[in-house]
Amino acid sequence: MIRVAMTGVYVDDVAKAHAFYTEVLGFGTRIHRDLGDGTLFVTVGARGAQPDLQLLLEPGQGPIAEPYRRALYEAGIPCIVFSVDDLRAEHERLSGLGVRFTHEPREQGPVLAAVFDDTVGNLVQLVQPNE
Repeated sequence: MIRVAMTGVYVDDVAKAHAFYTEVLGFGTRIHRDLGDGTLFVTVGARGAQPDLQLLLEPGQGPIAEPYRRALYEAGIPCIVFSVDDLRAEHERLSGLGVRFTHEPREQGPVLAAVFDDTVGNLVQLVQPNE
């Protein structure tokens, strides 16, 4: 059986992304290593769930990453999608923490969806399956 072990998002600043993804979104730190020269290797994951799945917070500078990330953002396309049990409650919680939503919760086919700015160069979508 093949499973997803790690996926990544390019970010402006790995340390700032780590703080946002852990302190605001509530992910737990899986790996946090200083590789030298100010380079960090950082992964996060859902607390108490999916222990074998990690999100790599990758430096987003460079000739491939920067144009890719910028194009997605300018087109309004989320770089990743997270699921939640109660989207309206999560929207309220995150809004209360100052998170800026670019797309308020609304029905999108089989899901209720919202999109927010992760403060490090990306749009992130939250979805809740319609019952």
